[in-house]
Amino acid sequence: MASHIAVSACPPGSFGIGRDLGLRKVRLASWNIGSLMGKSLELVKSLRRRKINIACVQETKWVGAKAREIDGYKLWYSGSSKAKNGVGILIVKDLADQVVQVRRKSDRIMAIRVLVGSVFVNVVSVYAPQVGLREETKKLFWEDLDEVTQEVHRSEKLFIGGDFNGHIGAEAAGYDGVHGGLGFSERNAKGISVLDFAVTFDLLVVNSFFNKKEDHLVTLKSSSCKTQID
Repeated sequence: MASHIAVSACPPGSFGIGRDLGLRKVRLASWNIGSLMGKSLELVKSLRRRKINIACVQETKWVGAKAREIDGYKLWYSGSSKAKNGVGILIVKDLADQVVQVRRKSDRIMAIRVLVGSVFVNVVSVYAPQVGLREETKKLFWEDLDEVTQEVHRSEKLFIGGDFNGHIGAEAAGYDGVHGGLGFSERNAKGISVLDFAVTFDLLVVNSFFNKKEDHLVTLKSSSCKTQID
């Protein structure tokens, strides 16, 4: 099993994974919430219902580089605009007391280092640039994520939870070992970037290793199409 774990954004109801870390099992999750405005208590209730200990959130649209307590969880966030972007990490209170480092790289990338049992766990919340943005913006995102990832010592655990705005496709097709072969739809260029990144840093795209019903794979459905946030 790889010491580093990457995870793509998961649909509500099926997101999150458990890992034995030290003497404690921790459930981690990632969720693009669209906006935290007026939703923080609702979000925490959902995390508590699913027994999530640590959650990465994207598109928070909260401005600032701050932290606040929300009904038994502590939220660290990084954002520069109420109209777009913003990332955050929520940690249940008893684990929040074990946070030893917080790094806010931008309004698209932030990381937290927390001691869980006897193991240091690095949690990174990311929101990749979407289609239509400048190539310079996309290049800077990947350079920043490379830098943050390289700073994690190989003896420690890494969980990257985020919305990568790409599609890794239904099958591994040349990426056996990082892609579990249980994805959805067709692979695109951004999905290839995600898989190449996983190969470079010895990561797993965890969503692709679990069998799910199509309703749990699809995160956006309209009368004419079905798609998944990766």
